[in-house]
Amino acid sequence: MNGLLQNQTVLVVGRGSGFARAIVLAARAAGAAVVAAGRNQEALKAAYADEHEVSVEYLDLTDDDSIASLSGRLGAIDHVVSTGSARARGRIADLHRDEVRLSFDTKVIGPLMLARYFAPRMSAGGSFVIFSGVAAVKISVGTMAVAITNAAADALARSLALELAPIRVNAISPGVVDTGAWDALGERGKAKYFADMSARNPVRRIGTVGDIADAVMFALTSSFLTGQTLHIDGGEPLT
Repeated sequence: MNGLLQNQTVLVVGRGSGFARAIVLAARAAGAAVVAAGRNQEALKAAYADEHEVSVEYLDLTDDDSIASLSGRLGAIDHVVSTGSARARGRIADLHRDEVRLSFDTKVIGPLMLARYFAPRMSAGGSFVIFSGVAAVKISVGTMAVAITNAAADALARSLALELAPIRVNAISPGVVDTGAWDALGERGKAKYFADMSARNPVRRIGTVGDIADAVMFALTSSFLTGQTLHIDGGEPLT
């Protein structure tokens, strides 16, 4: 991977852990100058305190002014990766409008606004990577809001790929990955869930953040790939 992003600048939107951190480190290893952006600057600064080639900026995917402001501060940029999400889980009786709206605002409208403000600052070789998720293709009770948000993100990637061409736009659709998102289940609950998923998945394991970072690097560096959703899910929809 060394040198594939040499002399390029990559903006990674998200937290200082999980997918975002793995992507930041992979992009740095590929030679990119990386900007890590999110709402909690202090947490980001702490996460990348030892990464001297990673700069930290403020950005709120639900606030157009913050997106426009960051695009003005950064100027020319090569790639943008948005990992942000705000999941609205539960059956329909448990869902509230504000939660569903925030899910769309963070994972669909936010990346759309990133494209609006950053695409004009990209060269023809630039690209966007946004995040979808396995719930879009494996429907189950209790994840409806997550599913429709992810399906909208898939449609957004295809739509942007056509409108922004030759700038490339792709989506990553992770399956079950240990990012900390499942910690609310408790240690025993999470271990049982992961064991069950590993037993059912064709690859017989759950995903790692490295699996997802590798897919993002492929999307960033594959100049003939656009308008696609890469399903990095261990074959989960087949079960």
